[in-house]
Amino acid sequence: LVLDGHDKNYPLQEIARYGLVTVRPDQYLYEALVHMTRFKVERVVVLEEEQPIGVVELTDVLSFFSSRSYVVSLQVEQADSLDALFRASHRTPELVKALMAQGVKLRFAMGLLAALNGRIMSKAWGFLIDERYHQDSCLMVMGSEGRGEQILKTDQDNGLILADGFDWPGLQEQMQRLTETLIKLGYPPCPGNIMVNNPEWVGSVASWRERIARWAAKSDGESLMKLAILLDSHAVAGNPALLDKVREALFEHCSHDKMLLSHFARAVMHFSTPLTLFGSLKRPQHGIDIKKGGIFPIVHGVRTMALERRIKSTSTLDRLEALVVDGRLDERTAENLGEALSLFTELRLKQQLKRLEGAEEKAQSPDRVVVQQLSSLERDLLREALQIVKEFKQSLAQRYRFE
Repeated sequence: LVLDGHDKNYPLQEIARYGLVTVRPDQYLYEALVHMTRFKVERVVVLEEEQPIGVVELTDVLSFFSSRSYVVSLQVEQADSLDALFRASHRTPELVKALMAQGVKLRFAMGLLAALNGRIMSKAWGFLIDERYHQDSCLMVMGSEGRGEQILKTDQDNGLILADGFDWPGLQEQMQRLTETLIKLGYPPCPGNIMVNNPEWVGSVASWRERIARWAAKSDGESLMKLAILLDSHAVAGNPALLDKVREALFEHCSHDKMLLSHFARAVMHFSTPLTLFGSLKRPQHGIDIKKGGIFPIVHGVRTMALERRIKSTSTLDRLEALVVDGRLDERTAENLGEALSLFTELRLKQQLKRLEGAEEKAQSPDRVVVQQLSSLERDLLREALQIVKEFKQSLAQRYRFE
């Protein structure tokens, strides 16, 4: 009332917010924390059979956890300057270690970290970008961050969408500053230069539509890669409706083009599955690349099917669920693919944490897993997961008619 200059007799219905952020009684506290972080609220309403039965507040959730690492979420929310945000952001590895130590399910951990990273970027945007530009622009993240599958911070993959006809003086300089700020926050620059300081990843809705049409028509390796990157985009600041328009253009150009979908899906065959002819694990001394051999075929295969069916979700696990509802995948296959992806991600995360602690300073890429160092159970699970990947690739080859 005060901020907008209304008097005490102004009707509440004109300023009330009717969209409640809700959870179910059977959901975990971690999920409530994810919701609060993602939607920028400090409480969620608990609904049972569409009826409110209680409220959970941020202080309730944080006080429940004994580890100080969970306070990172609160520190991010309370950061009132870039310096405060820097300090909070650099504590996220503590949160990852705490989540893993307490045995939190990987899906919930990824959801919380994705929401937290989104809030960090959103707050950085708020500190750097004048509010008058927010409604006519949308900062989007792509890659694993866009899918919500990033645990530890990796390379930046981001872009900017502007409303058609919108004039932003000094845009390039401000995007350069934003990129440099994100680097200081712990997000390294993208080797492929997929960042907002690169004009190729900045443009109006009309410009993005032109790019999509050009990439779809060309359908070479680089163009298909750019379409895949854009397909995983998720809005973290500004006006998300602008991204919806761009995503719809992507669906219009690509979802019904059988030739494009075939070329798009074929990328799953770029890397061989590390199994022998008889189905045993290959055991090279330098380890097997779990990202290329396991994670990528699932992520990209599911991404292809989501593109064909115009599924807006960006998370691979959410896309699997949507494909089951759509009837394109049976529930058992989706469950197996989800469990295989979780196993690969967990093995990769263990390698990353070892390197973070200095235990693997001389080790090769964290994407590589040395089979000989795994327990018997881990080897069995890995072999079964890779067999699921192999069968999935075969089904994709049949579906999209490539060898």
